[in-house]
Amino acid sequence: MSDSQNWYIVKQKNGQCKIIPSPQVEGGEDLECWGPFASQQEAIARRIGLIRAGKCKPA
Repeated sequence: MSDSQNWYIVKQKNGQCKIIPSPQVEGGEDLECWGPFASQQEAIARRIGLIRAGKCKPA
């Protein structure tokens, strides 16, 4: 994995949030997106916070 890669959290139509690397974010639909995050671990921690805040549904 590349250390320079950024990670994003993207809310899907079903309400669940998915963590994806930056190249996959472009061309997306009008869904909520959080990021960029420097590491996948940071994005995972933020996703947990979004679930607890009720912004995302757990998987």
